[in-house]
Amino acid sequence: MAQITDGVRAILSHPQIYTAFQLLMGSRKGRRNFVADFIKPFPGMGVLDIGCGPADILDFLPAVDYRGFDISESYIENAQKKFGARGTFFNKQLDDRDLVSLPKFDVALALGLIHHLDNAEASNVMRLARTALKPGGRLITIDPVLHPGQNPIARFLVHKDRGQNVRDRVGYETLAREVFDSVRVEVRHQTWIPYTHCMMECTVAG
Repeated sequence: MAQITDGVRAILSHPQIYTAFQLLMGSRKGRRNFVADFIKPFPGMGVLDIGCGPADILDFLPAVDYRGFDISESYIENAQKKFGARGTFFNKQLDDRDLVSLPKFDVALALGLIHHLDNAEASNVMRLARTALKPGGRLITIDPVLHPGQNPIARFLVHKDRGQNVRDRVGYETLAREVFDSVRVEVRHQTWIPYTHCMMECTVAG
């Protein structure tokens, strides 16, 4: 099983394959609905994308002030090539030193990131996001989730995810409430290819 997992990781490290896989799993309609219901973008919105990957979310956003951070050189190169001046991209892990020179943001994104992190790492990402946000700013997350009554195929696929820290709804929400003043949590079941996601909107007091 470790060899299979390593093979999948290697394949998904290619930006184009990763993008195609994400669209297959989520569909463009699903992404549009997620953006409309949770990110709620507007022109000029300040967006910090933590673990941005190839920054595919920009396909679904208007002209925003976007900064994306990712440790994968190939993902960042692909994002720069595809989106150019639509965003500013950093091939590094976001840390406190970066926040000194960055503006405050309306929204921080951690899309498909938290389930790859242990509790300490996830808490640190949420803390960084809170520090980066304006009063009233929001951290938006989406991750696979284990949920009672979910489709058995969805449960199987979630168990096979590359992330080693997939949680249930309570697990994600507990992490968020340790850092944020207000947390909205929603679990959605996808039917195209059965899958289950946990979305969170974590808001800084205004």
